[in-house]
Amino acid sequence: MNYIKSLAKIDFIEIVKEIGTIPEIIEASSTEEKLYSKASDVVLARCFNELGLKSKAVSERGNSADIIAESIHGYTLVADAKTFRLSRTAKNQKDFKISTLSKWRGMENDFAVLVAPYFQYPNTSSQIYSSSLSDKVCLLSWEHMLFLINKGVVEDMSFSLEQIWNAPIRIERDSKIAYADRMNVLFPYINRMVCDRISSNITEFEKQLNNCKSCIVERSNNEISVLKTEIERIKGYTKEQAIKELIKSKKLNEKISAILSYKNSL
Repeated sequence: MNYIKSLAKIDFIEIVKEIGTIPEIIEASSTEEKLYSKASDVVLARCFNELGLKSKAVSERGNSADIIAESIHGYTLVADAKTFRLSRTAKNQKDFKISTLSKWRGMENDFAVLVAPYFQYPNTSSQIYSSSLSDKVCLLSWEHMLFLINKGVVEDMSFSLEQIWNAPIRIERDSKIAYADRMNVLFPYINRMVCDRISSNITEFEKQLNNCKSCIVERSNNEISVLKTEIERIKGYTKEQAIKELIKSKKLNEKISAILSYKNSL
């Protein structure tokens, strides 16, 4: 947490570019993956701070939002940071937990904001988008946060970002939505709202998206190289090494220890 807070803005921006993608070298459901998720909360909290809000990552996980932010304009919001592996496929509504984030907002907070990698959101119709509208949860991406920070956007007494966080309600006011499939991708609306709020041209955001896409391609190549190296390393295992690795990967000894501990407590 202190490390993220102490970073110079230019170095912090580089982390915002990369934080949405979990490195494949980190094992799924591992302690390292949980720490990475917590780090993404701290990064998102600083993103809101960079935008002029007073924000913090909540250290106590549980039935509450991971990030809380307060504006000088009197509104508050809760937020959730999402990160995914490049190998993660078939994401659905449960992966984004939109309804849960809406509940975490409660009666005491005004807005709920979900931040995930732009290109990891479904690019075709999805229940995620209709849930965003019905649960009043603003869908944003790390790329949106990066764009706002790069543009030097900061709230002050004469400028508020409330119209961005309020995107679901504003989108629903559009008469076209009433006659459209509510499961359609919402980002054409959201992208324009973000740009309009900061008086920026949509082509500027699209240019950044293309740059981010190039970075993802490079990252993909690096991740594939790491995985291929791992494959070659495993191919060199002896039979005994392979057995030990399989037992370790299945955490069989840990499960035995847990069962023994429970049995002994009876």
